[in-house]
Amino acid sequence: MAAKVLPDTPDAFKDASWQDVLPYYEELATRPLDAGNVEDWLADWSRFESLLSEAAALANFAYTCDTADPDREAAQLRFGTQITPRAHEQRVRLQARLVELGYVRPGLETMIQRFRNQMDIFDEANVPLFAEISELGTQWAKINGAMTVQWEGEEKTPAQLLPFLLATEPDVRERAFRLRAQPYIEQRDVLAGIFDRMYDLRQKVAKNAGFANYRDFAHREKNRFDYTPEDCMRFHVAVEEAVLPAVERINERRRRRMGLERLRPWDMSVDPSGRAPLRPFEDIRGLIDPAAPIFAHVDPDFRGYYQAMDDAGLLDLDNRKGKAPGGYCMTLPFRKLPLIFMNAVGVDGDLRTLLHESGHAFHSVEASKLPLLFQRHPGSEMAEVASMSMELLASPFIGKENGGYYSEQDARRSRADLLEGIILFFPHCASVDAFQQWIYLDPAGRDADARDRKWLELRQRFEGPTVDWTGLDRERIARWYMQPHFFASPFYYIEYGIAQLGALQVWRNSLQAREEAVRKYREALALGATRPLPDLFRAAGAKLVFDTEGMHELVTLVEEELDKLEN
Repeated sequence: MAAKVLPDTPDAFKDASWQDVLPYYEELATRPLDAGNVEDWLADWSRFESLLSEAAALANFAYTCDTADPDREAAQLRFGTQITPRAHEQRVRLQARLVELGYVRPGLETMIQRFRNQMDIFDEANVPLFAEISELGTQWAKINGAMTVQWEGEEKTPAQLLPFLLATEPDVRERAFRLRAQPYIEQRDVLAGIFDRMYDLRQKVAKNAGFANYRDFAHREKNRFDYTPEDCMRFHVAVEEAVLPAVERINERRRRRMGLERLRPWDMSVDPSGRAPLRPFEDIRGLIDPAAPIFAHVDPDFRGYYQAMDDAGLLDLDNRKGKAPGGYCMTLPFRKLPLIFMNAVGVDGDLRTLLHESGHAFHSVEASKLPLLFQRHPGSEMAEVASMSMELLASPFIGKENGGYYSEQDARRSRADLLEGIILFFPHCASVDAFQQWIYLDPAGRDADARDRKWLELRQRFEGPTVDWTGLDRERIARWYMQPHFFASPFYYIEYGIAQLGALQVWRNSLQAREEAVRKYREALALGATRPLPDLFRAAGAKLVFDTEGMHELVTLVEEELDKLEN
Protein backbone atom coordinates (compact mmCIF):
# COMPACT_ATOMS: atom_id res chain seq x y z
CA MET A 1 0.00 0.00 0.00
CA ALA A 2 1.31 3.45 -0.87
CA ALA A 3 2.10 5.74 2.01
CA LYS A 4 -1.03 7.52 3.20
CA VAL A 5 -0.31 11.24 3.37
CA LEU A 6 -1.35 12.62 6.73
CA PRO A 7 -3.46 15.77 6.88
CA ASP A 8 -2.06 18.97 8.34
CA THR A 9 -4.80 19.54 10.89
CA PRO A 10 -7.14 17.52 13.16
CA ASP A 11 -10.05 19.22 11.37
CA ALA A 12 -9.57 16.60 8.66
CA PHE A 13 -10.94 14.02 11.13
CA LYS A 14 -13.67 16.22 12.61
CA ASP A 15 -16.45 14.58 10.57
CA ALA A 16 -14.59 11.37 9.74
CA SER A 17 -16.18 7.94 9.78
CA TRP A 18 -14.29 4.79 10.69
CA GLN A 19 -13.85 4.07 6.98
CA ASP A 20 -12.04 7.40 6.64
CA VAL A 21 -9.69 6.54 9.50
CA LEU A 22 -8.94 2.88 8.79
CA PRO A 23 -6.66 3.39 5.73
CA TYR A 24 -4.12 5.26 7.87
CA TYR A 25 -3.90 2.30 10.25
CA GLU A 26 -3.73 -0.11 7.31
CA GLU A 27 -0.79 1.72 5.80
CA LEU A 28 1.11 1.65 9.11
CA ALA A 29 0.25 -2.02 9.59
CA THR A 30 1.49 -3.08 6.15
CA ARG A 31 4.47 -0.79 5.61
CA PRO A 32 7.74 -2.81 5.61
CA LEU A 33 9.36 -2.41 9.03
CA ASP A 34 12.93 -3.01 10.14
CA ALA A 35 15.55 -1.50 12.43
CA GLY A 36 16.49 0.98 9.74
CA ASN A 37 13.09 2.67 9.36
CA VAL A 38 11.43 1.99 12.71
CA GLU A 39 12.04 5.51 14.06
CA ASP A 40 10.37 7.09 11.03
CA TRP A 41 7.49 4.62 11.35
CA LEU A 42 7.06 5.47 15.05
CA ALA A 43 7.11 9.19 14.26
CA ASP A 44 4.43 8.78 11.59
CA TRP A 45 2.28 6.65 13.89
CA SER A 46 2.65 9.21 16.70
CA ARG A 47 1.71 12.08 14.40
CA PHE A 48 -1.37 10.26 13.12
CA GLU A 49 -2.52 9.37 16.65
CA SER A 50 -1.99 12.98 17.68
CA LEU A 51 -4.28 14.20 14.91
CA LEU A 52 -6.98 11.62 15.63
CA SER A 53 -6.73 12.04 19.40
CA GLU A 54 -7.09 15.79 19.11
CA ALA A 55 -10.20 15.46 16.94
CA ALA A 56 -11.73 13.08 19.51
CA ALA A 57 -10.78 15.37 22.40
CA LEU A 58 -12.39 18.37 20.72
CA ALA A 59 -15.59 16.38 20.09
CA ASN A 60 -15.73 15.36 23.75
CA PHE A 61 -15.00 18.91 24.91
CA ALA A 62 -17.74 20.33 22.67
CA TYR A 63 -20.30 17.78 23.88
CA THR A 64 -19.59 18.17 27.59
CA CYS A 65 -19.87 21.94 27.17
CA ASP A 66 -23.42 21.50 25.81
CA THR A 67 -25.00 18.06 26.24
CA ALA A 68 -28.30 19.35 24.86
CA ASP A 69 -26.88 19.95 21.36
CA PRO A 70 -27.83 16.98 19.13
CA ASP A 71 -25.01 17.61 16.64
CA ARG A 72 -22.42 17.59 19.39
CA GLU A 73 -23.96 14.46 20.87
CA ALA A 74 -23.81 12.75 17.47
CA ALA A 75 -20.13 13.66 17.05
CA GLN A 76 -19.32 12.40 20.54
CA LEU A 77 -21.15 9.14 19.86
CA ARG A 78 -19.38 8.71 16.52
CA PHE A 79 -15.99 8.90 18.17
CA GLY A 80 -17.01 7.00 21.28
CA THR A 81 -18.85 4.11 19.64
CA GLN A 82 -17.50 3.87 16.09
CA ILE A 83 -13.94 5.18 16.03
CA THR A 84 -12.29 4.90 19.45
CA PRO A 85 -13.00 1.21 20.18
CA ARG A 86 -11.88 0.16 16.67
CA ALA A 87 -8.85 2.42 16.87
CA HIS A 88 -7.85 0.62 20.06
CA GLU A 89 -7.94 -2.67 18.14
CA GLN A 90 -5.68 -1.22 15.44
CA ARG A 91 -3.28 0.22 18.01
CA VAL A 92 -2.78 -3.24 19.49
CA ARG A 93 -2.01 -4.48 15.98
CA LEU A 94 0.67 -1.82 15.59
CA GLN A 95 2.02 -2.39 19.08
CA ALA A 96 2.53 -6.04 18.17
CA ARG A 97 4.60 -5.05 15.12
CA LEU A 98 7.01 -3.08 17.27
CA VAL A 99 7.22 -5.70 20.03
CA GLU A 100 7.78 -8.53 17.54
CA LEU A 101 10.54 -6.52 15.87
CA GLY A 102 12.35 -6.57 19.22
CA TYR A 103 13.24 -2.91 18.93
CA VAL A 104 14.16 -1.04 22.08
CA ARG A 105 16.24 1.97 23.01
CA PRO A 106 16.63 4.22 26.07
CA GLY A 107 13.43 6.18 26.69
CA LEU A 108 11.15 3.55 25.18
CA GLU A 109 11.33 0.83 27.85
CA THR A 110 8.15 1.85 29.69
CA MET A 111 6.32 2.39 26.40
CA ILE A 112 7.18 -1.11 25.20
CA GLN A 113 6.24 -2.62 28.57
CA ARG A 114 2.82 -0.98 28.19
CA PHE A 115 2.52 -2.21 24.61
CA ARG A 116 3.16 -5.78 25.72
CA ASN A 117 0.58 -5.44 28.48
CA GLN A 118 -2.09 -4.05 26.17
CA MET A 119 -1.43 -6.86 23.70
CA ASP A 120 -1.81 -9.44 26.47
CA ILE A 121 -5.22 -8.21 27.62
CA PHE A 122 -6.71 -7.39 24.21
CA ASP A 123 -9.61 -9.48 22.92
CA GLU A 124 -11.37 -8.66 19.66
CA ALA A 125 -14.73 -9.58 21.19
CA ASN A 126 -14.41 -6.59 23.53
CA VAL A 127 -14.38 -3.97 20.77
CA PRO A 128 -18.19 -3.73 20.44
CA LEU A 129 -18.56 -3.98 24.23
CA PHE A 130 -16.41 -0.89 24.76
CA ALA A 131 -18.57 0.90 22.18
CA GLU A 132 -21.70 0.02 24.19
CA ILE A 133 -20.07 1.21 27.41
CA SER A 134 -19.15 4.50 25.74
CA GLU A 135 -22.74 5.01 24.58
CA LEU A 136 -24.01 4.39 28.11
CA GLY A 137 -21.53 6.97 29.39
CA THR A 138 -22.95 9.49 26.94
CA GLN A 139 -26.45 8.73 28.25
CA TRP A 140 -25.25 9.24 31.83
CA ALA A 141 -23.68 12.60 30.97
CA LYS A 142 -26.86 13.73 29.19
CA ILE A 143 -29.04 12.88 32.19
CA ASN A 144 -26.71 14.75 34.53
CA GLY A 145 -26.42 17.72 32.23
CA ALA A 146 -30.21 18.09 32.12
CA MET A 147 -30.69 18.06 35.92
CA THR A 148 -32.11 21.25 37.39
CA VAL A 149 -33.92 22.28 40.57
CA GLN A 150 -36.11 25.20 41.58
CA TRP A 151 -34.51 27.49 44.14
CA GLU A 152 -36.59 30.44 45.28
CA GLY A 153 -38.32 30.64 41.91
CA GLU A 154 -35.17 30.23 39.81
CA GLU A 155 -34.01 27.22 37.83
CA LYS A 156 -30.56 26.10 38.94
CA THR A 157 -28.26 23.17 38.31
CA PRO A 158 -27.33 21.06 41.36
CA ALA A 159 -23.83 22.55 41.23
CA GLN A 160 -25.27 26.06 41.48
CA LEU A 161 -26.56 25.19 44.95
CA LEU A 162 -23.02 24.76 46.31
CA PRO A 163 -22.69 28.44 47.34
CA PHE A 164 -25.78 28.05 49.56
CA LEU A 165 -24.01 25.29 51.52
CA LEU A 166 -21.71 28.08 52.70
CA ALA A 167 -24.56 30.24 54.04
CA THR A 168 -24.43 31.19 57.72
CA GLU A 169 -28.15 30.37 58.12
CA PRO A 170 -28.56 26.65 58.99
CA ASP A 171 -31.98 26.36 57.36
CA VAL A 172 -30.62 27.68 54.04
CA ARG A 173 -27.77 25.17 54.13
CA GLU A 174 -30.11 22.29 54.93
CA ARG A 175 -32.52 23.20 52.12
CA ALA A 176 -29.65 23.46 49.63
CA PHE A 177 -28.16 20.16 50.80
CA ARG A 178 -31.43 18.27 50.45
CA LEU A 179 -32.37 19.91 47.16
CA ARG A 180 -28.98 19.23 45.59
CA ALA A 181 -29.47 15.51 46.22
CA GLN A 182 -33.09 15.49 45.03
CA PRO A 183 -32.51 15.01 41.26
CA TYR A 184 -30.24 12.05 41.95
CA ILE A 185 -32.83 10.55 44.30
CA GLU A 186 -35.53 11.00 41.68
CA GLN A 187 -33.35 9.56 38.90
CA ARG A 188 -31.89 6.80 41.06
CA ASP A 189 -33.59 3.95 39.21
CA VAL A 190 -32.55 5.31 35.81
CA LEU A 191 -28.94 5.81 36.91
CA ALA A 192 -28.85 2.42 38.61
CA GLY A 193 -30.17 0.86 35.40
CA ILE A 194 -27.37 2.45 33.38
CA PHE A 195 -24.85 1.20 35.91
CA ASP A 196 -26.31 -2.33 35.79
CA ARG A 197 -25.75 -2.44 32.03
CA MET A 198 -22.23 -1.06 32.43
CA TYR A 199 -21.53 -3.65 35.12
CA ASP A 200 -22.61 -6.53 32.88
CA LEU A 201 -20.52 -5.26 29.98
CA ARG A 202 -17.45 -4.66 32.11
CA GLN A 203 -17.56 -8.09 33.70
CA LYS A 204 -17.93 -9.60 30.22
CA VAL A 205 -14.93 -7.58 29.01
CA ALA A 206 -12.87 -8.97 31.89
CA LYS A 207 -13.85 -12.58 31.23
CA ASN A 208 -13.16 -12.23 27.49
CA ALA A 209 -9.67 -10.98 28.37
CA GLY A 210 -9.04 -13.94 30.69
CA PHE A 211 -9.64 -12.29 34.06
CA ALA A 212 -11.84 -13.53 36.89
CA ASN A 213 -13.41 -10.09 37.43
CA TYR A 214 -13.38 -6.53 36.13
CA ARG A 215 -11.33 -5.28 39.11
CA ASP A 216 -8.35 -7.38 38.06
CA PHE A 217 -8.77 -6.43 34.40
CA ALA A 218 -8.98 -2.71 35.23
CA HIS A 219 -5.74 -2.77 37.22
CA ARG A 220 -3.91 -4.36 34.30
CA GLU A 221 -5.66 -2.18 31.73
CA LYS A 222 -4.43 0.90 33.60
CA ASN A 223 -0.82 -0.37 33.43
CA ARG A 224 -0.51 -0.59 37.21
CA PHE A 225 2.84 -2.37 37.29
CA ASP A 226 4.14 -0.90 40.54
CA TYR A 227 1.34 -1.60 43.02
CA THR A 228 -1.41 -4.17 43.42
CA PRO A 229 -5.06 -4.35 44.53
CA GLU A 230 -3.69 -5.61 47.84
CA ASP A 231 -1.69 -2.38 48.20
CA CYS A 232 -4.97 -0.53 47.74
CA MET A 233 -6.44 -2.53 50.61
CA ARG A 234 -3.42 -1.52 52.73
CA PHE A 235 -4.18 2.07 51.79
CA HIS A 236 -7.76 1.66 53.08
CA VAL A 237 -6.52 0.39 56.44
CA ALA A 238 -3.92 3.16 56.67
CA VAL A 239 -6.67 5.74 56.18
CA GLU A 240 -8.60 4.23 59.08
CA GLU A 241 -5.53 4.19 61.33
CA ALA A 242 -3.68 7.37 60.34
CA VAL A 243 -6.35 9.73 59.00
CA LEU A 244 -9.60 9.07 60.85
CA PRO A 245 -8.22 10.34 64.19
CA ALA A 246 -7.27 13.60 62.45
CA VAL A 247 -10.72 13.79 60.84
CA GLU A 248 -12.32 13.39 64.26
CA ARG A 249 -10.14 16.18 65.68
CA ILE A 250 -11.06 18.51 62.79
CA ASN A 251 -14.76 17.76 63.10
CA GLU A 252 -14.77 18.14 66.88
CA ARG A 253 -13.05 21.52 66.56
CA ARG A 254 -15.71 22.54 64.02
CA ARG A 255 -18.54 21.39 66.31
CA ARG A 256 -17.19 23.41 69.25
CA ARG A 257 -16.69 26.54 67.19
CA MET A 258 -20.20 26.33 65.81
CA GLY A 259 -21.65 25.70 69.27
CA LEU A 260 -23.55 22.62 68.09
CA GLU A 261 -24.48 19.47 69.95
CA ARG A 262 -23.97 17.49 66.77
CA LEU A 263 -22.71 18.17 63.25
CA ARG A 264 -25.04 17.54 60.34
CA PRO A 265 -23.80 17.12 56.74
CA TRP A 266 -24.86 20.65 55.79
CA ASP A 267 -22.62 22.01 58.57
CA MET A 268 -19.41 20.76 56.93
CA SER A 269 -18.71 23.50 54.36
CA VAL A 270 -19.79 26.68 56.15
CA ASP A 271 -17.15 28.74 57.96
CA PRO A 272 -17.25 27.41 61.55
CA SER A 273 -16.64 30.89 62.98
CA GLY A 274 -19.67 32.33 61.22
CA ARG A 275 -17.74 34.46 58.73
CA ALA A 276 -19.23 35.16 55.31
CA PRO A 277 -18.28 32.69 52.58
CA LEU A 278 -15.10 33.34 50.62
CA ARG A 279 -15.94 34.84 47.24
CA PRO A 280 -12.85 34.68 45.05
CA PHE A 281 -14.53 36.15 41.96
CA GLU A 282 -17.77 37.68 40.67
CA ASP A 283 -17.63 36.69 37.01
CA ILE A 284 -15.65 34.18 34.99
CA ARG A 285 -12.93 36.64 33.95
CA GLY A 286 -12.53 37.31 37.65
CA LEU A 287 -11.58 33.65 38.01
CA ILE A 288 -9.39 33.43 34.91
CA ASP A 289 -7.29 36.59 35.07
CA PRO A 290 -5.81 36.56 38.61
CA ALA A 291 -4.56 32.98 38.15
CA ALA A 292 -1.89 34.11 35.68
CA PRO A 293 0.27 36.08 38.20
CA ILE A 294 -0.17 33.28 40.75
CA PHE A 295 1.34 30.78 38.33
CA ALA A 296 4.14 33.24 37.54
CA HIS A 297 5.12 33.21 41.22
CA VAL A 298 5.43 29.42 41.14
CA ASP A 299 7.43 29.48 37.88
CA PRO A 300 7.41 32.15 35.15
CA ASP A 301 6.97 29.54 32.40
CA PHE A 302 3.70 28.38 33.94
CA ARG A 303 2.18 31.80 33.34
CA GLY A 304 3.01 31.48 29.65
CA TYR A 305 1.48 28.00 29.44
CA TYR A 306 -1.71 29.26 31.09
CA GLN A 307 -1.95 32.38 28.92
CA ALA A 308 -1.63 30.25 25.77
CA MET A 309 -4.72 28.26 26.78
CA ASP A 310 -6.68 31.42 27.49
CA ASP A 311 -5.63 33.04 24.20
CA ALA A 312 -6.70 29.90 22.30
CA GLY A 313 -10.16 29.85 23.92
CA LEU A 314 -9.43 26.56 25.70
CA LEU A 315 -10.81 27.52 29.12
CA ASP A 316 -14.52 26.73 29.62
CA LEU A 317 -14.94 27.27 33.32
CA ASP A 318 -18.45 28.49 34.21
CA ASN A 319 -21.38 26.27 35.19
CA ARG A 320 -24.60 26.41 33.15
CA LYS A 321 -27.59 24.30 32.24
CA GLY A 322 -26.80 21.55 29.75
CA LYS A 323 -23.14 21.36 30.72
CA ALA A 324 -21.84 17.98 31.89
CA PRO A 325 -20.78 17.81 35.56
CA GLY A 326 -17.26 17.80 36.92
CA GLY A 327 -13.98 19.15 35.72
CA TYR A 328 -11.09 17.88 33.63
CA CYS A 329 -8.01 18.81 31.66
CA MET A 330 -7.50 17.32 28.21
CA THR A 331 -4.51 17.52 25.91
CA LEU A 332 -4.70 18.49 22.27
CA PRO A 333 -1.63 16.47 21.32
CA PHE A 334 -1.15 17.78 17.79
CA ARG A 335 -1.11 21.44 18.82
CA LYS A 336 0.56 20.45 22.11
CA LEU A 337 -1.96 22.57 23.97
CA PRO A 338 -4.14 21.54 26.93
CA LEU A 339 -7.70 22.64 27.63
CA ILE A 340 -9.61 22.97 30.90
CA PHE A 341 -13.28 22.24 31.53
CA MET A 342 -14.97 22.91 34.88
CA ASN A 343 -18.18 24.16 36.50
CA ALA A 344 -17.36 27.27 38.52
CA VAL A 345 -20.14 28.76 40.66
CA GLY A 346 -18.24 31.42 42.63
CA VAL A 347 -16.89 29.51 45.62
CA ASP A 348 -13.40 29.00 47.02
CA GLY A 349 -13.38 25.43 45.74
CA ASP A 350 -13.49 26.76 42.17
CA LEU A 351 -10.11 28.38 42.67
CA ARG A 352 -8.64 25.08 43.85
CA THR A 353 -10.19 23.28 40.89
CA LEU A 354 -8.58 25.75 38.49
CA LEU A 355 -5.19 25.37 40.18
CA HIS A 356 -5.61 21.59 40.10
CA GLU A 357 -6.54 21.35 36.43
CA SER A 358 -3.80 23.82 35.55
CA GLY A 359 -1.30 21.45 37.16
CA HIS A 360 -2.49 18.82 34.69
CA ALA A 361 -2.16 21.35 31.89
CA PHE A 362 1.43 22.25 32.80
CA HIS A 363 2.28 18.56 32.99
CA SER A 364 0.87 18.17 29.49
CA VAL A 365 3.01 21.00 28.14
CA GLU A 366 6.20 19.76 29.82
CA ALA A 367 5.70 16.19 28.59
CA SER A 368 4.75 17.32 25.08
CA LYS A 369 8.42 18.14 24.51
CA LEU A 370 9.02 14.39 24.24
CA PRO A 371 9.00 13.32 20.57
CA LEU A 372 6.44 10.49 20.66
CA LEU A 373 2.85 10.67 21.88
CA PHE A 374 3.32 7.27 23.54
CA GLN A 375 6.07 8.66 25.78
CA ARG A 376 4.07 11.51 27.24
CA HIS A 377 1.30 10.30 29.59
CA PRO A 378 2.73 8.51 32.62
CA GLY A 379 -0.57 7.30 34.07
CA SER A 380 -3.05 8.85 36.43
CA GLU A 381 -0.95 8.50 39.59
CA MET A 382 1.80 10.85 38.41
CA ALA A 383 -0.69 13.02 36.53
CA GLU A 384 -2.48 13.69 39.80
CA VAL A 385 0.81 14.49 41.55
CA ALA A 386 1.17 17.25 38.97
CA SER A 387 -2.28 18.68 39.71
CA MET A 388 -2.39 18.26 43.48
CA SER A 389 1.13 19.64 43.91
CA MET A 390 0.09 22.74 41.96
CA GLU A 391 -2.73 23.42 44.44
CA LEU A 392 -0.18 23.39 47.25
CA LEU A 393 2.68 25.15 45.45
CA ALA A 394 0.39 27.98 44.31
CA SER A 395 -1.44 28.44 47.62
CA PRO A 396 1.09 30.90 49.16
CA PHE A 397 0.41 33.31 46.27
CA ILE A 398 -3.40 33.49 46.15
CA GLY A 399 -3.51 36.83 47.99
CA LYS A 400 -4.06 40.15 46.25
CA GLU A 401 -0.54 41.27 47.14
CA ASN A 402 0.59 38.68 44.57
CA GLY A 403 -2.06 39.65 42.02
CA GLY A 404 -4.45 36.95 43.24
CA TYR A 405 -7.91 36.82 44.75
CA TYR A 406 -7.93 37.45 48.48
CA SER A 407 -7.02 39.78 51.31
CA GLU A 408 -4.27 38.41 53.57
CA GLN A 409 -6.83 37.18 56.11
CA ASP A 410 -9.02 35.49 53.49
CA ALA A 411 -5.96 33.93 51.85
CA ARG A 412 -5.10 32.31 55.17
CA ARG A 413 -8.66 31.00 55.41
CA SER A 414 -8.43 29.55 51.91
CA ARG A 415 -5.08 27.88 52.61
CA ALA A 416 -6.47 26.41 55.84
CA ASP A 417 -9.51 25.11 53.96
CA LEU A 418 -7.20 23.50 51.39
CA LEU A 419 -5.18 21.67 54.05
CA GLU A 420 -8.25 20.65 56.01
CA GLY A 421 -9.87 19.43 52.81
CA ILE A 422 -6.85 17.25 52.04
CA ILE A 423 -7.28 15.37 55.31
CA LEU A 424 -11.03 15.07 54.85
CA PHE A 425 -10.54 13.81 51.30
CA PHE A 426 -8.71 10.60 52.22
CA PRO A 427 -11.77 8.87 53.75
CA HIS A 428 -13.80 9.69 50.63
CA CYS A 429 -11.03 8.34 48.42
CA ALA A 430 -10.82 5.11 50.43
CA SER A 431 -14.59 4.61 50.38
CA VAL A 432 -14.78 5.14 46.60
CA ASP A 433 -12.01 2.63 45.92
CA ALA A 434 -13.30 0.10 48.44
CA PHE A 435 -16.80 0.42 46.95
CA GLN A 436 -15.53 -0.34 43.45
CA GLN A 437 -13.44 -3.26 44.67
CA TRP A 438 -16.50 -4.73 46.35
CA ILE A 439 -18.83 -4.11 43.39
CA TYR A 440 -16.75 -6.09 40.93
CA LEU A 441 -15.63 -8.85 43.33
CA ASP A 442 -18.92 -9.64 45.09
CA PRO A 443 -21.86 -10.98 43.02
CA ALA A 444 -24.11 -8.67 45.06
CA GLY A 445 -22.45 -5.78 43.20
CA ARG A 446 -24.95 -6.43 40.40
CA ASP A 447 -27.88 -5.62 42.71
CA ALA A 448 -28.83 -1.92 42.95
CA ASP A 449 -30.21 -2.14 46.49
CA ALA A 450 -27.17 -4.08 47.69
CA ARG A 451 -24.89 -1.41 46.20
CA ASP A 452 -26.72 1.32 48.07
CA ARG A 453 -26.47 -0.61 51.35
CA LYS A 454 -22.76 -1.23 50.81
CA TRP A 455 -22.15 2.46 50.13
CA LEU A 456 -23.77 3.35 53.46
CA GLU A 457 -21.67 0.73 55.24
CA LEU A 458 -18.41 2.01 53.72
CA ARG A 459 -19.22 5.64 54.47
CA GLN A 460 -19.78 4.72 58.09
CA ARG A 461 -16.51 2.79 58.14
CA PHE A 462 -14.35 5.53 56.64
CA GLU A 463 -16.03 8.71 57.89
CA GLY A 464 -16.56 7.73 61.51
CA PRO A 465 -19.34 8.87 63.85
CA THR A 466 -18.59 12.59 64.15
CA VAL A 467 -21.19 13.70 61.57
CA ASP A 468 -24.83 12.78 62.21
CA TRP A 469 -26.59 11.40 59.10
CA THR A 470 -29.75 10.32 60.92
CA GLY A 471 -32.71 10.25 58.52
CA LEU A 472 -30.53 11.04 55.51
CA ASP A 473 -29.82 7.64 53.98
CA ARG A 474 -31.30 8.63 50.62
CA GLU A 475 -29.17 11.78 50.46
CA ARG A 476 -26.09 9.85 51.51
CA ILE A 477 -26.74 7.23 48.83
CA ALA A 478 -27.20 9.99 46.25
CA ARG A 479 -23.54 10.90 46.78
CA TRP A 480 -22.27 7.88 44.90
CA TYR A 481 -24.59 8.56 41.98
CA MET A 482 -23.04 12.06 41.79
CA GLN A 483 -19.52 10.59 41.42
CA PRO A 484 -18.61 10.57 37.72
CA HIS A 485 -15.82 8.02 38.12
CA PHE A 486 -18.12 5.07 38.85
CA PHE A 487 -19.82 5.60 35.50
CA ALA A 488 -17.22 7.18 33.23
CA SER A 489 -13.81 6.15 34.64
CA PRO A 490 -14.08 2.97 36.74
CA PHE A 491 -11.19 2.38 39.16
CA TYR A 492 -9.85 5.86 38.48
CA TYR A 493 -9.83 7.08 42.06
CA ILE A 494 -7.19 5.43 44.23
CA GLU A 495 -4.75 7.41 42.07
CA TYR A 496 -5.96 10.58 43.79
CA GLY A 497 -5.02 9.19 47.19
CA ILE A 498 -1.64 7.88 46.04
CA ALA A 499 -0.94 11.18 44.31
CA GLN A 500 -2.08 13.32 47.23
CA LEU A 501 0.55 11.65 49.39
CA GLY A 502 3.12 12.34 46.69
CA ALA A 503 1.99 15.96 46.40
CA LEU A 504 2.27 16.43 50.15
CA GLN A 505 5.90 15.34 49.90
CA VAL A 506 6.54 17.84 47.08
CA TRP A 507 4.92 20.51 49.26
CA ARG A 508 6.96 19.46 52.30
CA ASN A 509 10.10 19.90 50.22
CA SER A 510 8.91 23.35 49.13
CA LEU A 511 8.57 24.46 52.74
CA GLN A 512 12.29 23.79 53.14
CA ALA A 513 13.61 24.90 49.72
CA ARG A 514 10.91 26.18 47.38
CA GLU A 515 12.95 26.75 44.20
CA GLU A 516 14.61 23.35 44.46
CA ALA A 517 11.25 21.64 45.03
CA VAL A 518 9.72 23.36 41.98
CA ARG A 519 12.76 22.46 39.87
CA LYS A 520 12.41 18.76 40.78
CA TYR A 521 8.68 18.94 40.19
CA ARG A 522 9.18 20.29 36.67
CA GLU A 523 11.88 17.76 35.90
CA ALA A 524 9.57 14.94 36.95
CA LEU A 525 6.74 16.27 34.77
CA ALA A 526 9.06 16.52 31.78
CA LEU A 527 9.87 12.80 32.06
CA GLY A 528 6.35 11.98 30.89
CA ALA A 529 6.02 8.21 30.68
CA THR A 530 9.69 7.43 30.06
CA ARG A 531 10.31 6.04 33.56
CA PRO A 532 8.47 3.66 35.92
CA LEU A 533 6.14 5.21 38.49
CA PRO A 534 8.49 4.87 41.52
CA ASP A 535 11.22 6.63 39.51
CA LEU A 536 8.86 9.48 38.58
CA PHE A 537 7.94 9.97 42.23
CA ARG A 538 11.63 9.88 43.16
CA ALA A 539 12.44 12.50 40.53
CA ALA A 540 9.81 14.77 42.11
CA GLY A 541 11.35 14.22 45.57
CA ALA A 542 8.71 11.76 46.80
CA LYS A 543 7.99 8.05 47.22
CA LEU A 544 4.94 5.81 47.00
CA VAL A 545 3.13 5.51 50.33
CA PHE A 546 0.56 2.84 51.26
CA ASP A 547 1.35 2.26 54.93
CA THR A 548 0.02 3.75 58.15
CA GLU A 549 3.37 5.13 59.30
CA GLY A 550 4.09 7.02 56.07
CA MET A 551 0.56 8.38 55.93
CA HIS A 552 0.61 9.42 59.58
CA GLU A 553 3.82 11.41 59.10
CA LEU A 554 2.30 13.49 56.30
CA VAL A 555 -1.06 13.98 58.04
CA THR A 556 0.81 15.23 61.12
CA LEU A 557 2.64 17.80 58.99
CA VAL A 558 -0.67 19.03 57.56
CA GLU A 559 -2.17 19.38 61.05
CA GLU A 560 0.89 21.32 62.23
CA GLU A 561 0.59 23.76 59.32
CA LEU A 562 -3.15 24.08 59.98
CA ASP A 563 -2.42 25.09 63.56
CA LYS A 564 -0.04 27.81 62.32
CA LEU A 565 -2.67 29.22 59.96
CA GLU A 566 -5.46 29.20 62.52
CA ASN A 567 -3.56 30.56 65.52
